[in-house]
Amino acid sequence: MTVRKRSVSIAGHRTSFSLEDPFLEELKNLADRRGVSFAALVRTIDAKRPPDTNLSSALRLTVLDDLKARCNAATENATSVPGDAPSQPSGSRSGTSPSS
Repeated sequence: MTVRKRSVSIAGHRTSFSLEDPFLEELKNLADRRGVSFAALVRTIDAKRPPDTNLSSALRLTVLDDLKARCNAATENATSVPGDAPSQPSGSRSGTSPSS
């Protein structure tokens, strides 16, 4: 997989980061979902990253965090259906008596 170097302007100065294409695509998708430009997303990530983390790593970690959050949300939505009663243990039914 090819790592490509890209340049952006953040707070009036040019900087660059290196990312693989799949990470770049996910960042663009994230910007779209948030309703912000790609450049605005990169600026936000840059502003929030710890001082000891480089921009490329911060961008990759943001993609990872977003994907994990979406997976967790999908799992929660799949396991909880509004209006469903809690499941009963196997072999027992609410409102019935055991047969003899």
